[in-house]
Amino acid sequence: MAEGTLARAQAGDGEAFRELIGPYRRELQAHCYRILGSVQDAEDVLQEALLAAWRFLGQFDGQSLRAWLYRIATNRCLNYLRGESRRPQSADLPLPDQGAERAGRVRSDEPWWLEPYPDDLLGDVTPGPEARYDSRESIALSFVAGLQHLPPQQRAVLVLRDVLGFPAAEAAGILGTTTAAVNSALIRARAGIRPDTNPDTVPLPRSPAEAAVVERFVDAFERFDLGQLVALLTDDARLVMPPEPVEFRGPRVVAAFLQEHLWGGEVKLVPTRANNQPALVLYLPDPCAPIWRASSFVVLTLRGNQVSMLTRFGDLGLLARFGVPRTLPRD
Repeated sequence: MAEGTLARAQAGDGEAFRELIGPYRRELQAHCYRILGSVQDAEDVLQEALLAAWRFLGQFDGQSLRAWLYRIATNRCLNYLRGESRRPQSADLPLPDQGAERAGRVRSDEPWWLEPYPDDLLGDVTPGPEARYDSRESIALSFVAGLQHLPPQQRAVLVLRDVLGFPAAEAAGILGTTTAAVNSALIRARAGIRPDTNPDTVPLPRSPAEAAVVERFVDAFERFDLGQLVALLTDDARLVMPPEPVEFRGPRVVAAFLQEHLWGGEVKLVPTRANNQPALVLYLPDPCAPIWRASSFVVLTLRGNQVSMLTRFGDLGLLARFGVPRTLPRD
């Protein structure tokens, strides 16, 4: 941080302020996303945090700008979570009966506000030496979903300590509490979150192994090959569909749902990426025009050479963040 830039920003130079915070903006947005689980909420809260940083820049002591910005952003996230009325409500759908549960359709505990995070927004951040999660694990959709089940303070502590690697004393300073309180909250948070899968079994992002699984999945889906699709799904495969409060479990149950609701005509799958994972946009033919229309956005969670989870989002407003069009011309 150049002292001259700081001085100009504190004197009211907006361009100097943008230069000052620029290197931290992406990591701060990812930080807000991990705590809130929603890209839109993260963007809104980060804007509030940066506005507060601009207003109170004169109070910055000149020590660690990064920690100071994290303090503002983290506390803005916690303030947001205290306002329950600002949270979207879950979909008002009937819950599965016992027969449906036996058939693999069960109530889902996935957070209904969960949204996928565009890979283009990910920054190149090196966690501190005390971090327990690498950058791939800490942005995975299942990890972010798991964080949402922790109480807000525990959630913030775990992200600051185990994701970003802030020392306990520095995390305490960010949260305005004591080191003892941080350590106590971290113990409870670690006990409350369980990894969805062993990271060693997940193919590396953008690797040939990952690409091969996705290619096989797309091939099976577009050819309506039910047998190949079932073979590609793990024995404990799940299909979740935020904000709907139901999910489908088991390879045959998941494949049957896809067959019933999405098959029966032409389909087109266009690859993209979210949360450092492969994702697909599903297009269906328009019956009245020679175009494809986007139908849903699906994030794939891989384990070895199979798919262990499909997270399907029906909100087409998400597509703009990923630079994906709502329609495509038909060849």
